[in-house]
Amino acid sequence: MKILDKYLLKTFLITFTTVFVILFFIFILQTIWLFIAELAGKDLDVGLVIKFLLFSMPRIIPLVLPLSILLSSIMTFGNLAENYEFAAMKSSGISLQRAMRSLTLFIVILSIVAFFFANNVIPFAEYKFINFRKNIAQLKPAMAITEGQFSDVGYYNIKVNKKSGENGNKLTGITIHKKSVNGDGSKTVIKAKKGELISSENSSVLQMVLNDGNYYEDITPKNYSDRNKIPFAKSSFKKYTINIDLSYLNKVDVDNEKVDNTNTMLTVNELNYTLDSLNKNFKTEVASYSENISLRTIIENKTFNDLADKELVRKRKTLPADILSLYDNKKKSEILKTASSNLSSIGYSIDGSRTNLQAKQKNINNHLLAFYDKFVIAFACFMMFFIGAPLGAIIRKGGLGLPIIFAVLIFITFHFINTFGKRFAQENGMTPFLGAWMSSFILTPLAILLTYRATNDIGLINMDVVLAPLQKLLQKFIPNKKTTT
Repeated sequence: MKILDKYLLKTFLITFTTVFVILFFIFILQTIWLFIAELAGKDLDVGLVIKFLLFSMPRIIPLVLPLSILLSSIMTFGNLAENYEFAAMKSSGISLQRAMRSLTLFIVILSIVAFFFANNVIPFAEYKFINFRKNIAQLKPAMAITEGQFSDVGYYNIKVNKKSGENGNKLTGITIHKKSVNGDGSKTVIKAKKGELISSENSSVLQMVLNDGNYYEDITPKNYSDRNKIPFAKSSFKKYTINIDLSYLNKVDVDNEKVDNTNTMLTVNELNYTLDSLNKNFKTEVASYSENISLRTIIENKTFNDLADKELVRKRKTLPADILSLYDNKKKSEILKTASSNLSSIGYSIDGSRTNLQAKQKNINNHLLAFYDKFVIAFACFMMFFIGAPLGAIIRKGGLGLPIIFAVLIFITFHFINTFGKRFAQENGMTPFLGAWMSSFILTPLAILLTYRATNDIGLINMDVVLAPLQKLLQKFIPNKKTTT
């Protein structure tokens, strides 16, 4: 039996490794395509590109690993069934459950490893990946300006015809549009024949020294009718220096661990601590706002005493259904105006607070989804094996034909349901627990059904269940033909 376990494990591992490498390479290409705008045309050296890809690789594992397990399971058990190796096992008294025992143990270990990978490696890589993108201009400032097109850098739009020099810091044919503070278009244009970028890794300020150029600025006259008389002011310069603040691109240094964590950068323990703080803060704010609104809706005694007819109220032991009937028309008007003003003010306050509370609730939901995702990836590995292995034994097809079709269809279904559940949970349409686990809840019965049918030698679809009722129905409506001699 140990020989059989070794054989099955070796067959599965070879297939799994091959499939994992191919799928991982495909998803890496997809990552490059998604971030091609950040990589292309910026004179990135090979080291920075490799570093960029290394930081982005761990986030691909939750997609590649379940699909690899699913496809390799179908292919492995499909090949065994197609080559009648399962028939030989069964004739020797070895059931499918016994054949799957060693692989099941391997998948359990792999699921545990996947959990620790999602809990420790992915958050660290996500932190490095996000901050590397933020600091890409600081690591090599010339990358912030793309040759031959306008680049949005701080308060400037900069275009250079050519970059040269060791780090691309020598510029030729420079055109700069300075953004207007009021947001009404560019008021200042600077053109220079040559320039140079001067920067320091320890500074977030990029210094641009321009040579032999002109400075154009629109002048806004006091009278609107005089705008055509003074179109712009022009001045020339031999040397002009511009300081560009790049802090918005590199708020945190790549090697600085003091960073504002997001939900994807936290481990399970950190998420638990953060969620506790977020929930306490949310409940405190809701209670505080509810108390504030309650106080604002109560009419102060002083205001009531000023408006009320004291003698009329004192004579009545019970208040009428229409309280306004206690007042004259002038006081009624004052009360209604005050009430209308208060309602409008409270309405605006409620709308503003609702938006704020919805944003905080969404933040809590995102943290909960990140918490559950670490467990979902581990369970998905286990579930995909118990979908793929029985399915391969049932369809009895190995290779890259039919198994790929089944694997892609199942994985697309899993990924679509998972994405839909998360999006719906983010908007508070369902609980984050249900949103994160929805795909697993839906596909787990499929895994149980396939395992049951495979272990009992039942086909994928029993056509008699469908055809038998139809045959009986047709016999009722089609009369039997009588033969005559």
